[in-house]
Amino acid sequence: MSENSKVTASHRHRAAIVYVRQSTLLQLERNKESTARQYDLVQRAVALGWSHAQVNVMDEDQGISGASAAGRSGFAELAAQVGLGQVGIILALEVSRLARNNADWYRLLDLAAMTDTLVADADGVYHPRRFDDRLVLGMKGTMAEAELHILRARLDGGVRNKAARGELRRGLPVGMVWGETDGEILFHPDEAVVGLIRTVFERFTECGSARGVWLWLREQGLKWPLQPTGYLHGTEITWVEPTYHAVHNTLTHPAYAGAYVYGRTRFERRLDTGGRLRTHRRVLPRDQWQVLIEDHHEGFISWEEYLANQDKIASNTRPRRHEPGTGAVREGCALLQGLAVCGICGRKLTVFYQGPAKATPGYYCTGTGQLVDGRGTRHLQVGGQAIDTAVAAAFLVALTPAALDACLQAADQLEAGHDTALEQYRREVERARYDASRAERRYRAVDPDNRLVARGLEADWEKALTTLATAETELARRERRRPTALTSAERATVLALAGDLETVWAAATTTDKDRKQLLHTLIEDVTLTVHRDGSNPRAEVLMRWKGGATSELSVPIRRPQPKIRTSEDTVDLIRRLAVHYPDAQIAGILNRQGRRTVRGLSYTASRVQGTRHYWGIPCHTNSDKPQEGDLVTVAQAAAHLGLAPSTLHRWLNDGFIAGEQDTPGAPWRIRLGDDLRALFVDDAPDGWLAMLEATLAYGLSRQTLLQRVKHGELKAVHVRTGRRKGLRIEPPTPQNSLF
Repeated sequence: MSENSKVTASHRHRAAIVYVRQSTLLQLERNKESTARQYDLVQRAVALGWSHAQVNVMDEDQGISGASAAGRSGFAELAAQVGLGQVGIILALEVSRLARNNADWYRLLDLAAMTDTLVADADGVYHPRRFDDRLVLGMKGTMAEAELHILRARLDGGVRNKAARGELRRGLPVGMVWGETDGEILFHPDEAVVGLIRTVFERFTECGSARGVWLWLREQGLKWPLQPTGYLHGTEITWVEPTYHAVHNTLTHPAYAGAYVYGRTRFERRLDTGGRLRTHRRVLPRDQWQVLIEDHHEGFISWEEYLANQDKIASNTRPRRHEPGTGAVREGCALLQGLAVCGICGRKLTVFYQGPAKATPGYYCTGTGQLVDGRGTRHLQVGGQAIDTAVAAAFLVALTPAALDACLQAADQLEAGHDTALEQYRREVERARYDASRAERRYRAVDPDNRLVARGLEADWEKALTTLATAETELARRERRRPTALTSAERATVLALAGDLETVWAAATTTDKDRKQLLHTLIEDVTLTVHRDGSNPRAEVLMRWKGGATSELSVPIRRPQPKIRTSEDTVDLIRRLAVHYPDAQIAGILNRQGRRTVRGLSYTASRVQGTRHYWGIPCHTNSDKPQEGDLVTVAQAAAHLGLAPSTLHRWLNDGFIAGEQDTPGAPWRIRLGDDLRALFVDDAPDGWLAMLEATLAYGLSRQTLLQRVKHGELKAVHVRTGRRKGLRIEPPTPQNSLF
């Protein structure tokens, strides 16, 4: 069947799309003939019956691989228009231009079959609804995917084979460059670069911390070299401020240990939260590296030193909560941080601090002992002040024979550290002098009449001279600050100081971090076993020194103090009172009852609040509008009834109304209800008598009359407004009348 017979008027009525794509930007730059052939498909669409206005060229995906639809906006737009039935034919040079994987290819074919869309390549025109055409298109898509797989397999195989021999040239870290022969790796020709890298490893040996090396570089004002990827001889090095990331990468890169490595990372694909396919780079552990060739080239350190450095860096990470810290020493006052070991389970002990200023150290084991009330208890938890003092004393005794050497070595290290930085500044001056001389030669070589070039070279020469002057000034300043060698008198002072190590240990200038670093130099670990039973509570301390020697100490510890707590009846009373009263009023009630805190102090609002918080008692909340039947204070009831509080107090004392007390000394509370409201009115019923009139009418004394009202034998109300304010009593009936 010919091509034109498959194209119908319905197809020509819709648009024709020419899809143009190259996989990489390099192909787009070099394979220009392929790109031109793809754009020429516009003429083929016209030859098949479409007008120029109907032909749409989609080239948004130039330089993007067709292995996936992710990131290909042009392919997504193409699929959308096909799904909407707006496309009559899709033209591509070959199906691999549309998709390199069957998932995207068959999805596009399904849409084209449903919407009666044709697909054309250099070989012909196909209708996805026809079985034979669908079969051919499917085979072409499979071959395109297989072709990509075969190409990748061939390339990866060659790369892996070359990497296995250590000859694959990849980016090297700063300070290393590729040589002329296959697999040859050399030191950087610039002495300043090599000297700085050597300094980094020397400082790490002294301080044992990547951050310490970084801070030392910043303190000395040294610059860090940046080397372009794929360094070639003649490429200039850029000097910048050192960063922690650069120092850490230098200490962890195996190339500095003379090893050739390949496949330290692996790319993994996963879906993000938005459902998009993302590629992540995962760093692999050492045993999963694809290629590791030790002693491949000369390194700054040996492979054994590299492994020791990695273990040190891994242990320097800050521990998580309730996990022991075993790496770099911290600023806390716990001297055995990272050294203390549990004598029961062998775990590293974790440090805690207590006291008002958190200045008293302690140690506990993260392992749990027996269960008490459903909660695990610590099988070791002990204060560390006495233990730290005993270990420090034993350390000073052991250090006394070597005190002289230690002090002299410290002075030598101070001079050596300054000399290392000074040598780097000398290299900086030498490099600046070379740059200035080169700028001068370039300026003198130019034709003086060519001012457009001469002015630029003159500015470069002036800039180089300024940089040289700055470097020379800094070098001179640091040479003046260089520590001088110890004289005979100074060495005698050091000898005298070495004989009094306890004074140096306790000096204010010696920090806790310095003390812990000294302990770590000689002590391997300290095992603690606590014995609290019996009349002699103690901590058995086993010190294991570097080299295998041990020392045993027995340190007395304080007996555990009995826990003091508020009595249960007081807590229960506070719980009941907190429903109705604020903390200040509760404190007054407790004090009136003669109650005291566990330390014998009177109660205050803050102490009541602390007790509530400890026992989880909620605080009192005020209610501005009492509800029917609520127990309210006398003041609240008086405000609600429109009376003076003294009136309610008088009726309470006389027994006319009922009141309640939560505890002796607590304020009276009245239940607010209809019965209480009926006793207080604005107008008395007709005929009701005042107290004097009632005594005459009943022929009784005032006291007897009040007693009958109290017992309910007579009815009475209180008028709260007007001139007739006061108590009104129901008049007597004829049978109650005395006469």
